[in-house]
Amino acid sequence: MFGKTPAKPQTRIDSLIGSGTRIEGDLSFKGGLRVDGEVKGDVIGASTEPVTLIVSEQAIVEGAIRVAHVVVNGTVKGTIHALESLELQPRARVTGDVYYSVLEMHLGAVVEGRLIHRTEAESKPVELKIATRA
Repeated sequence: MFGKTPAKPQTRIDSLIGSGTRIEGDLSFKGGLRVDGEVKGDVIGASTEPVTLIVSEQAIVEGAIRVAHVVVNGTVKGTIHALESLELQPRARVTGDVYYSVLEMHLGAVVEGRLIHRTEAESKPVELKIATRA
């Protein structure tokens, strides 16, 4: 109620990994990314702006995901770090731990791993300063 307002998800798709396409290696992006094919590597969204990853029904991602907004309706084999929101649609199949701030899980979605709520304190880096005497 009185906390910070979460950034809105990116609604525009800037990049597409089409069905039948396989990418091997880590992937970083800005804006919106839709995966219809396969990615074998980590998927990382830019931290300077709201980014959205959509993993479609036929898609497979084998690697960690670290993105502000994530929508999964396909297969993910790896840890998901949804920094803002995560939507697991009915055909979502996740093997790995899931870190989320806001979670929407549809009937039929499967997670083989832990669901771990991210608190605001965990989301922000902590800086410690040591006082010195002058």
